[in-house]
Amino acid sequence: MELTKVVPWGRSLHEYQRMFRLRQDELARFRILGCGDGPASFNAEASALGADVLSIDPLYQFTAADIQRQIDATAPTVIAECQRNAADYIWREFADPAALGRARRAAMATFLADYAQPDRRQRYIAGALPSLPQRANSRDLALVSHLLLLYSQQLDFAFHLAAVGALLRVAREVRIFPLLDLRGQPSAHLQPLLAELRAATVHVQIETVDYEFQRGANQMLRLLRPAGDWQLPGQGAAA
Repeated sequence: MELTKVVPWGRSLHEYQRMFRLRQDELARFRILGCGDGPASFNAEASALGADVLSIDPLYQFTAADIQRQIDATAPTVIAECQRNAADYIWREFADPAALGRARRAAMATFLADYAQPDRRQRYIAGALPSLPQRANSRDLALVSHLLLLYSQQLDFAFHLAAVGALLRVAREVRIFPLLDLRGQPSAHLQPLLAELRAATVHVQIETVDYEFQRGANQMLRLLRPAGDWQLPGQGAAA
């Protein structure tokens, strides 16, 4: 992974709570894994409230100073792109692209302050789907924000199936947001993925959430693995 090709972009705890319908009692009692969190402030804010959160992302192989430099280099381009494509977004969460930029920079600053502390780095693990270093059943809930399904053109169906299998190995419940691809269309992988999961006796549910920034992106996928020994076809058992 080359940091120069990464566009760091982080969201807040409040956004995670709304994207994933994540309740306060769930934060208090669940062991949570965030996959693809990047420079989100979710881990820092939730951990400050006493939550048990691990975040995994390839970005964490780099230092806080390196990430800060990349944020400074890429953030203006991201905001300019949002301005050019303003019609693709609903400006209710943020008044305009400038407000979006301020909110994102604030979230990433909170992440960087936490990430820079040596005693807190154990909560940030360098890694990437579909390979997860966590033990089977070591987490209660896995959250995937703006990665699976969103990047359907870049990540093929085999990747998605392997990634979801890995997530369900580690956590009995998985929540994925959003369900649209980068073009704002329903992911081409969604229905085939649901068919495979249902065939493997995974409980699947699509839920509307109280969050919509990308136009039409207001649904999450909730997956619940059955108890006991279980495996996705072609993969090892989760237990």
